[in-house]
Amino acid sequence: MVSVANPTSSGLERDARRIHEDDKPLSPGSIAIGVVIGRTSEFFDFFVYGLGSILVFPKLIFPFAPNAVTATLMSFALFPLAFLARPVGSFVFMWVDRNYGRGTKLTIALVILGGSTASIAFLPGYDTIGYWAVALLALFRLGQGFALGGAWDGLASLLNLNAPQNHRGWYAMIPQLGAPIGFALASILFGYFVSNLSQEDFLAWGWRYPFFVAFAINVVALFARLRIVASKEFGAAMEAKELEARPVFEMLSKHSIDVVLGAFVPLASFAMFHLVTIFPLSWVTLNGGQSAAEFLWVQVAGAVVGAIGIVLSGVIADRVGRRNQLMIGAILIAIFSFSAPFLLDAGGKGQDAYILIGFAILGLSFGQSSGAVSSRFTQYYRYTGAALTSDLAWLVGAAFAPLVALGLASSFGIIFIGGYLISGAICTIAALSLSRALDQQ
Repeated sequence: MVSVANPTSSGLERDARRIHEDDKPLSPGSIAIGVVIGRTSEFFDFFVYGLGSILVFPKLIFPFAPNAVTATLMSFALFPLAFLARPVGSFVFMWVDRNYGRGTKLTIALVILGGSTASIAFLPGYDTIGYWAVALLALFRLGQGFALGGAWDGLASLLNLNAPQNHRGWYAMIPQLGAPIGFALASILFGYFVSNLSQEDFLAWGWRYPFFVAFAINVVALFARLRIVASKEFGAAMEAKELEARPVFEMLSKHSIDVVLGAFVPLASFAMFHLVTIFPLSWVTLNGGQSAAEFLWVQVAGAVVGAIGIVLSGVIADRVGRRNQLMIGAILIAIFSFSAPFLLDAGGKGQDAYILIGFAILGLSFGQSSGAVSSRFTQYYRYTGAALTSDLAWLVGAAFAPLVALGLASSFGIIFIGGYLISGAICTIAALSLSRALDQQ
């Protein structure tokens, strides 16, 4: 019974679930579609910003930099702000979830996420408002990350709960498909405008359209996710405390070691993530080999290859186990790290090979990176533990990757990105080994 004095959306969600009482049960396929739509919207927002941080912001926001490399590094310095704000968002929105319901939490979070991204479309340049342009861009980037912390909906866990026992790897990879789809959509939009507009028109107005689109995609994603949140299956999982939000510090008192391990297990794939999506475009733009327009279409092809790799990861994981699949992915990334710098510095064909091979390996690894050690969380704390673990994994593994990679490559040579990749692979192998040892105790 919901108190009238303290109304929450929990009562509204229970009423919505009653609407579904005469309907057929929500199938895993329907949950999967909602999960993919939700993840696609989140990744689209972040990739639109990531591509803008290479193609737009160095010229629009940081024209005062002494050279193009420094301007891009300044742009990349704002990139991690979203990942720093994300754990704060999780902390705040867990409280919203407990007090006002999952529907309210998602609505607020996705409005802030879409609004922050769309607001960038109206951002004046440095030549118009000076350093306020930098401050506003930083504010909107923080808004993206804060909102993403609240966009954690538990639908991937619901999908896992409804998955057949011998197909857990297959169902685990489905949410990860949102990454290549979101990246492909963002790259296609930018590729279209870069290819068909002059540099002056693109910087004046063309770049703004992908940021407008983000808000519309978030509205579609919101309705797709709320439909599942209002389902009987979701309600049953909530009643069983499978998807209940718990206080963050209470969860950490029970599972701090599991959170740390969970943050380091996917480090190889997360380090690889921005080294095949964001960093290579910056390197090509600054050092040549092919035009940005041509390279964006190569990256779209890479995203398709990455999606295939993610699907294959589900097949392989169901045969050898998710942990072994992650170990295989880390080893492949370590091997790739020796050839990656030479491919990226070998002109157009080498850069194409870097993207296609890199996305294939990323797909095989990233496909099983979500919830790699979620089984170590007790049922009571799984929802909150998985959310915070994901936040920290992205912060440690991916937040600073474009900035560090470009800084190292520009200062010391492209060979150093290989060292960055192999360090992530070593962390993943060590975390997987320690997790296995703890499980055997």
